[in-house]
Amino acid sequence: MKRGGITVAEDTVKQDIHSRKSHDRKLAGSPGPFPFARMADKMDALDRLELQFRWGDYGIRVLRCHLAVFSPGQIINFHKHSEYEFHYIPKGKGKVILVDQAYDLHEGLFYMTGPDMVHYQESDPDDPMHELCLHLDIVPLGGDRQGENWGDGLEASEARECISSLDRIPAIPVVDRFHAMNGFLEAYRTWEEQPSGFYTLMKQAIVQILLRTTRVFDNPNDKPGIPERDMNFHRYMLATQYIQDNESLPISLEQVAETINISPRQLQRIFRSEGQTTFRDYLEHVRLTGICSELIHTDKPIEEIAINHGYANPNYLYPVFKGKYEVTPTAYRRMHTGEARGTFKSIN
Repeated sequence: MKRGGITVAEDTVKQDIHSRKSHDRKLAGSPGPFPFARMADKMDALDRLELQFRWGDYGIRVLRCHLAVFSPGQIINFHKHSEYEFHYIPKGKGKVILVDQAYDLHEGLFYMTGPDMVHYQESDPDDPMHELCLHLDIVPLGGDRQGENWGDGLEASEARECISSLDRIPAIPVVDRFHAMNGFLEAYRTWEEQPSGFYTLMKQAIVQILLRTTRVFDNPNDKPGIPERDMNFHRYMLATQYIQDNESLPISLEQVAETINISPRQLQRIFRSEGQTTFRDYLEHVRLTGICSELIHTDKPIEEIAINHGYANPNYLYPVFKGKYEVTPTAYRRMHTGEARGTFKSIN
């Protein structure tokens, strides 16, 4: 017998599958559709780790990071912590009282009980609540700016912005719009797999939870500008580094321009504006500097030195060298070799 093109038997099978899926979702430790079920296998796994790290100008100590499964109607009576505690609801229903205000809880919400906030939790008797809990001690450490040029200043600024925004989070449950809960799963997978870089990956997972949590309350009009490069200077640095790395090989303006994905004419303009020189003069400067060093510090023949630094025809080196230093390579070696050896002896 068919019902709307589907046999009764097929309809019964589909209902059975749907029923089983619904049942699976109610099982805390079930490995079914509930993505955090794997964390129920060892709920205190991350709590047992000694996790503390520096983020910008703050020390972050992880006190608890786990999945809690409440029994039907379970009550956690009024209490408070001197640290930050984040609560995310991945499944089920319940109720929370923050100070003196009650709120209903359901899947997809989160709330924060900041330092010294009195709160009460209660699980629904028919659809028990599950909670991902992150309990952190956040300690100001003071600035250390030695790595400013390597992004330390930017990271410190972002950490400062994130941590300061914690104090502005309203005492109400809100939707986890940016999926901060996924950070718990990343941290747990890292614990399971124990990969290389374990501690860095754990730090990244915790920081991601914080950033995705506070992002919900971002003011788009109050965002700092994303740092951008001075592209002319950046391209100049790429070009000069390429020349230094390859000065012993045949190099052309066109070749270097293609390497950094600009036109030869644009590259020549960049050498004039950023280096106050030309491509040709810079290449010659790098090669001659290397030749001078070898003349002083080695006994290699001048012809070999010339070839080592991009002069396929050694005879061409002589007029170029004399035009730059007003002496021949041989005279330059004679003038500076004794001076270099005397310096070497005084160091030793």
